[in-house]
Amino acid sequence: MPPGKQGVKVPPLPPPKSNNKPLLPPLTAPKPLSPTSPTFTPTHTSPEHPHHNGVHGPPSSSLRSPVSIEAVEEDGEAGLDGGLEVGSMVEVNDPPLFGVIHWIGRISGVGEPVAGIELDQDLSAGTDGSYLGERGTPDSPPPETPVNQVERCNSIAFAEWGSERVEDNSPPVEGEEAVELYEGWKRGIQGHLNSCYLDATLFSLFSCCSSADWVLFWPSDPDSDSSLAQDLLRCEIVNPLRRYGYVCASKTMALRRLLEAANSNMGFTNQEKDPEEFLNKLFQLLQVEPLLKIRSMTQQPQEGHLYQLFPPTLPPSPTSPLLVSPIGSPIPLAPPSPSRMRVASVQTLLESSFLHAGLKFVEAPSCLLLLMPRFGKDFKMFDAILPTLSLDITDLLDDTLRQCSICQAVAEWECLQCYEDPDITPGRLKQYCSTCNTQVHSHRKRASHHPVDVSVPGGPWTGPLLSARQRMSLFAVTCIETSHYVSFVKHGPLPTDWMFFDSMADREGEQNGFNIPHVRACPEVGRFLSLSEQELSRVDPASIRESARRLLCDSYMCLYHSPDLSLYK
Repeated sequence: MPPGKQGVKVPPLPPPKSNNKPLLPPLTAPKPLSPTSPTFTPTHTSPEHPHHNGVHGPPSSSLRSPVSIEAVEEDGEAGLDGGLEVGSMVEVNDPPLFGVIHWIGRISGVGEPVAGIELDQDLSAGTDGSYLGERGTPDSPPPETPVNQVERCNSIAFAEWGSERVEDNSPPVEGEEAVELYEGWKRGIQGHLNSCYLDATLFSLFSCCSSADWVLFWPSDPDSDSSLAQDLLRCEIVNPLRRYGYVCASKTMALRRLLEAANSNMGFTNQEKDPEEFLNKLFQLLQVEPLLKIRSMTQQPQEGHLYQLFPPTLPPSPTSPLLVSPIGSPIPLAPPSPSRMRVASVQTLLESSFLHAGLKFVEAPSCLLLLMPRFGKDFKMFDAILPTLSLDITDLLDDTLRQCSICQAVAEWECLQCYEDPDITPGRLKQYCSTCNTQVHSHRKRASHHPVDVSVPGGPWTGPLLSARQRMSLFAVTCIETSHYVSFVKHGPLPTDWMFFDSMADREGEQNGFNIPHVRACPEVGRFLSLSEQELSRVDPASIRESARRLLCDSYMCLYHSPDLSLYK
């Protein structure tokens, strides 16, 4: 049992200030029905823990489990008490069963409003959605239709695990305020049915950073699936997460249903996926413009949302043997040895990938999602990958001024062979002005090099180039270990401002139980991120604590942003 497990049975979240009337006015709890009426079973709701699990009605599906029709007492207005609505998870008494409300309305001959509940398991007294020959749930199938396991959504069996819809725009918080909001059990996004790929990705993107918020407001047709998905993402997931620090699994399940409906049943609701596939399909559903525009040589720009890094062709640069740790190093370092860790930084991986493929950014991205070089679930190219805190993309931009590597004048040439030359700092971009290019390649060792000219904005340009560098800041890292995704999020400007999130950190109950998400501060990872690539390679792997080990050794995707450029999206 984790520390503080007793705190799982927490009181319900305080209700938000609502500016909108509920879709369905409240009703009181149902009256007990006669034992001679087997079709009806009373719905169990606790007055102390009202349900707050309302979600958009799921898209129609050909697979539905049997539907039970529940009568609910009217209290002067039509609706359900305690915030129950279509999509709410409810518990039915005697015996206790769980289900999802799929329909609310009236049936002739029944005085009270009626709720159609799709139960967690078959019930002999249930129906196929019809009552006395009248169909209460128009989309309900015949009773012999196979049960869709997704509809059971057992992870939210109790009312206090719900989360509210928040209409008001909620900007992210940072620093100590973020720690107070997110840290603890039942924080973050609740996981369910292999949803960790989605939970970790959304928490990384939106919990403490607003650079991807433009996708929440991208213009769309009000009647389209794009608009529905955008509203769900904004009001049911992102805003509640930033307002209350928690989102229940029924909200993300609604988004997963939309993704599955839009992609011909690709298993988004119950199968293992990866963040790359999820983000590509989500952005396609939202119909937003691509995050990246990259040009290859002289070809037309290619567009995409993520970029896959590839390993460099050379090992890390050799370093002089240091017998002691450098002054100011936050971690004791061992002397270099043949058995030291294979380490690469994101900066090195990005530069190498672009240079060897002849790529350039057409424009500086406001948000850059980089996939680490690992192939398969087990094989990793490096023992550790160092997420570069400040990523310099100046020399990776097309049609922009770049400095000569030697004299700092405007560069006009670039050489791939010089990048790999062991005599001139291998593993670093080499670009030269005309004079330095001639001098460097006049050496007989470099006679076989083939420098290429680079695009330079109109000049003339003389003297040293003093323009600012274009940098992007790391704001989150998504990691994977044994097919389970978690995330590290930077929540403030200090080197120690890091949080760790796991949507399935613990579980309450067995088959009918639910996952408990957890967020905790992990300031210790900041010490490792301050190391250089060479310093990290000399760290004893046995001395790396669990949090830092997962961040450095299991990284799957590093997320960068440029706050200034994000303002223009």
